[in-house]
Amino acid sequence: MSKADHQHLVIFAKQPRPGTVKTRLAAAIGTARATQIYRNLLDRTIRQAACDPRWTTWLALNPDNAVIDNAPWQGMVDGKLAQGRGDLGDRMGRVFENMPRGPVVIIGSDLPQLGRAHIAAAFDALGNHDLVLGPAEDGGYWLIGHQRRPYRRGLFDRVRWSSPTTLADTLDNAGGQSVAMLDCLRDLDTVDDLDLL
Repeated sequence: MSKADHQHLVIFAKQPRPGTVKTRLAAAIGTARATQIYRNLLDRTIRQAACDPRWTTWLALNPDNAVIDNAPWQGMVDGKLAQGRGDLGDRMGRVFENMPRGPVVIIGSDLPQLGRAHIAAAFDALGNHDLVLGPAEDGGYWLIGHQRRPYRRGLFDRVRWSSPTTLADTLDNAGGQSVAMLDCLRDLDTVDDLDLL
């Protein structure tokens, strides 16, 4: 599969500024170290995901005017987007609605275990499913993808974000759509995650 086949990978990322990223982790290990860990995770995620001919890679930044200076991966992504306002569901919903045609997979930037095989498996699943989810151990998910033929609004209505019910809430909203589930992974949010990973 080539980029001409219009598969889109979107990496959601925050500008790695002290005090704005990995705040739960920072409470245990300090702001400077937590920010550096996030910067390293973002760098690793982009290096794992970008430059793959099977999909186009987009970086969706928060805040909208974010600039990440001196990043070693500058130029590796195919395009940049502003996440816009609202909660996570509002921002992901806009991406699903506004991207060019073709399936879209959205990932975060804090998954040490993520590899290209995970992303490829998500796009493969969208070959015969409407929706694909990568469940996380904390009750959320590390990946969501949609075939978008067409995209059904309401997928993120009343989802309780950053809670043990995030995945279940999203699945409740997916009624009638075929859903594929990927491997369960652990993202890095707390010092316990850091110790385990």
